[in-house]
Amino acid sequence: MDEILVDWDEFRATRAQLGAAFVRILGYFREDGTKSVAAIEEAMRARDAGGLVMPAHTLKSEARQFGAERLGALAEDIEMFGRHCVEAQISPEEYLPRVVTLRPLFEETLEALEREANPLVQRRPATFGRAASY
Repeated sequence: MDEILVDWDEFRATRAQLGAAFVRILGYFREDGTKSVAAIEEAMRARDAGGLVMPAHTLKSEARQFGAERLGALAEDIEMFGRHCVEAQISPEEYLPRVVTLRPLFEETLEALEREANPLVQRRPATFGRAASY
């Protein structure tokens, strides 16, 4: 996939729109996204194409709300493939390699979003007599 990890313009627009609720909503994305990724993995283990659809749809929508383009595109791809498998009554196992990439991409994306949401969290304070390392 050639999509950027995060569309920062979209991220900033969402942050501006949500205002004080932004950090809370980002926390919900962490919780819901973690559950969605786990549900997708479980559905794949069970070869349950129908079980891929809703969590992938949810992940896609929430990711794109924050400008997480690559994650949104992968979730949409999994969702559409799951729908195809349900309609064709076939196993989704050929998508296993894509599902395997979902969790690391989710974690990388979430880390970038949280770092941008609160850059001070990532900094360590200087100790006496030494400069801080960033």
